[in-house]
Amino acid sequence: MIVVTTNEIPGYRIDAVMGEVMGLTVRAANAGQNFVASFRSIGGGEVTEYTQLVYESRQEVMNRMVTEAQRRGANAVIGMRFDTGDIAQAFSEVCAYGTAVYAVPLGEDEEGHTKQSAQVAAQATSASTPQGPGASQPPPAAGYGAQAPAAQQPPAPQAGYAEQPGYGQQPPPPPSGYGQNPYQ
Repeated sequence: MIVVTTNEIPGYRIDAVMGEVMGLTVRAANAGQNFVASFRSIGGGEVTEYTQLVYESRQEVMNRMVTEAQRRGANAVIGMRFDTGDIAQAFSEVCAYGTAVYAVPLGEDEEGHTKQSAQVAAQATSASTPQGPGASQPPPAAGYGAQAPAAQQPPAPQAGYAEQPGYGQQPPPPPSGYGQNPYQ
């Protein structure tokens, strides 16, 4: 899973947006940690008991966010951020959030590729390319070096549904194939 704080992934094309994902935890230091930390604060310096607590909290929320993204069929999270806050002076809230996406590495022949993305694309292609006579490779996606298919009229909305999902409505599921890791 690729997790970046930027809104794009260099060398990758974002094919689908799966929505916002987050991980959240609320933690408190135990009495022993508070006791030792109070003495450490007298001398100054790093309070390692609290540093460890915050580090573990960040790892936990990252794991929860990534798990939610994978559940939605994403293979990357863009725009990841941390947020922290205090609750009732004794508790610390840590949140990690971002946008779950399905990102496809750009091959060596595609504009904007990076050395890393070209290697990943080559590995994915060699792992998924059928071998033998008559084996062919699928054409690149429309807009990325292939001829776009003829324009089609979008299907008419079903009765009772808006043309585009509004706030609070579930978007349509992604096309088949999304959610399967092409790199395995």
